[in-house]
Amino acid sequence: MNSMIGNNHVYIGGRLESEPSFSHALYGESFYSTSIAVSRLSGTFDVVPITLPERLMGDIMLRTGEYVLISGQLRSYNRIVDGANRLVVTVFAHSLTPYGDECIYENEVTLGGYICKQVIFRTTPFSREVADILLAVNRAYNKSDYLPCIAWGRNARRADELSVGDAVEIKGRLQSREYQKAGADGETTTRTTYEVSASQITEVDAF
Repeated sequence: MNSMIGNNHVYIGGRLESEPSFSHALYGESFYSTSIAVSRLSGTFDVVPITLPERLMGDIMLRTGEYVLISGQLRSYNRIVDGANRLVVTVFAHSLTPYGDECIYENEVTLGGYICKQVIFRTTPFSREVADILLAVNRAYNKSDYLPCIAWGRNARRADELSVGDAVEIKGRLQSREYQKAGADGETTTRTTYEVSASQITEVDAF
């Protein structure tokens, strides 16, 4: 957990929902965006955004409906949406393995970072305990990713005991969730947020 890759690792596999499209260029390198659908045990699917460096694709032709396995990191950045800052989360790929028609689903996330906002603990109308966590995860060049996590039950109670600045390791899976957002004109729109559903939370000394 001492390396920048070690404190932020995503291993995810699923079905391509779209062919990669150009996203942006940085320092002479082009990056492409796509998304993959990953099955849950319940049979529902999470559609996860992916950022692919052009060098990873090479001569590989990625087509909608094919299966891929990606190893990388979870990244965040701010984007202006409807005149307001919105946190955008994506999987930044470090390696890419195409599997064609071979059905494969993987979804493992390990994050090590610091609680950067007071944990929000609540109980749902169905009496389930849930905690919202915002984790600051350091990466190279003095940058940080701010990554939303959610915990349930025993993990939620453990998260509620944490304070801003505490160092923790969180293991879980990346999931998508739709919610309703009310606009200034009273209209509601459906948005999608991405968060790590924690299966394990461990307090550590530091990263």
